[in-house]
Amino acid sequence: MNHNASPSARPHRTRGIVLLTLAVLGLAGAGFVLRRPLTMSAPMCAAGRWHGCFDTFNGVVLMTLAAVPPALLVVWALAHRRRAAGAPAAWRTSLAEVGMVLGTAPFLWMTMMPGAGAGVVPERVSLVPLRDLVTMGTGGIVGNLLVFASLGFFAPMRFAALASVPRILLLGAGCSALVETAQYVLRLDRVSSVDDVLVNAVGAVLAALASRRWWCSTTGSPSAHGRPASTTAPAG
Repeated sequence: MNHNASPSARPHRTRGIVLLTLAVLGLAGAGFVLRRPLTMSAPMCAAGRWHGCFDTFNGVVLMTLAAVPPALLVVWALAHRRRAAGAPAAWRTSLAEVGMVLGTAPFLWMTMMPGAGAGVVPERVSLVPLRDLVTMGTGGIVGNLLVFASLGFFAPMRFAALASVPRILLLGAGCSALVETAQYVLRLDRVSSVDDVLVNAVGAVLAALASRRWWCSTTGSPSAHGRPASTTAPAG
């Protein structure tokens, strides 16, 4: 009989509970700080009205916070099913899947919101690197860093093929380029800028570095840590 299985599983379970608790507390704190602008959109969102809820930043944030409890239930259901099947890292994998969607979809929605001149003003493109960066301001830079931060944080934990900083950089840049192209094609009265692509990709990489200890331990690959695997055979 193996007496080491249960004690070794307890730290992993405790760590998962702590992470979920911290996430809930963080979201609750954000909701408390933003309670006034969020309550302005609450009546519109409760009535299911497009204008005043789904076409405003406050409305999207409110709907995102409201989606957190159901998302946690989905994480629990997926993890329970995986544990029953004997899958490794059930909680981590389930949290990564839900986190990628819940953390990325709201930012994409806000990024694709049409401006006042959508469909009327001509398309605007900025292909000169770092030219728009000085005009973004602190809020614009932080917002762009967060667009694909959840994807960069959770994707390497879920997909071993993405457990690499260069691959996350390419993933963030590719997804951002698709968004900028869609803004241009749909004429959303937004500037399709190469600086947005750069900042979005950097945000994904920074988030990936923040979760590196988890996706490195998940892959167990020396290359995931940035070191090539040794091919030298042991002596004797």
